[in-house]
Amino acid sequence: MNLTAMEIQFPNLHINIENLPKSFHIFGISVAFYGCIIAFGMLMGIWVVCLEAKRTGQNYNQYIDFAIYAIVFSVIGARLYYVAFSWDYYKENPAEIINIREGGLAIYGGVIAAFLTGYIYTRIKKLSFRKMADTAIPGLLLGQVIGRWGNFFNREAFGGVALDSNPFAMRIFFGNNYSISQVPEVVRQNMEQMSGKSLAELGYIQVHPTFLYESLWNLMVLLLIFLFRKKKLYDGEVVLWYLIGYGLGRAIIEGMRTDQLIMPVTGWPVSQFLSIILCIVAGIIVVVKRVKQRKNSKYN
Repeated sequence: MNLTAMEIQFPNLHINIENLPKSFHIFGISVAFYGCIIAFGMLMGIWVVCLEAKRTGQNYNQYIDFAIYAIVFSVIGARLYYVAFSWDYYKENPAEIINIREGGLAIYGGVIAAFLTGYIYTRIKKLSFRKMADTAIPGLLLGQVIGRWGNFFNREAFGGVALDSNPFAMRIFFGNNYSISQVPEVVRQNMEQMSGKSLAELGYIQVHPTFLYESLWNLMVLLLIFLFRKKKLYDGEVVLWYLIGYGLGRAIIEGMRTDQLIMPVTGWPVSQFLSIILCIVAGIIVVVKRVKQRKNSKYN
């Protein structure tokens, strides 16, 4: 078998995927797998949230109603966040701002928009924002677990060069869906330095599948939340657990990526910086409130 004909390969896992397309056609219309996976993640997330609502004696129809607004504003928020921190490109190409077919959605923008939408929704409906947020977190996490696989089809959100000894090392071969011109410069330099060959001679790049790392990390956080959610002491604590768990993993994984959104002036990766801040602040709140709860129970 000619390995350079493979499109994506995980050599140490013995997984070879040939002809993995970015899209398919229905009646002559191109449909991106990225969008399909994001949509599937949203639907699965809503399903889990409805189950959580029923488990806790809430009206799940309120969550379906909320999801309609949350999905719309989350997509808008995710796009605006991405565009804001990629403004050098979009100010020269304003028509591309609304083109999300090739990706360009930042999850933190979507999460921020979802929380703002939830706060406004609960204020209007006179519901508990903290209770509703706790109920929605498992669905949000499941959506993130699934949604990251959209990056897999788009050949994006990967890290730097992975050593041959890395069990998850991913090879992306050049072809119709990925070209040498799309390779980040740091990856190009490291691949050519390590192999002593040009990318054209190699026919592929071997990188960290950071989308996979984040998907697996989020799955672990989700399972921990399912395991311990009955032990929460107050509404809103599950949200804090999410911010700690997701923030910690994202801060580490973001440092490995080659497509970071960078903060102006500071030059810091914005999602890494935000993850660290949210993780620390949420951790402090959890500890303080837990200590306070124990003191109150002791004196009562």
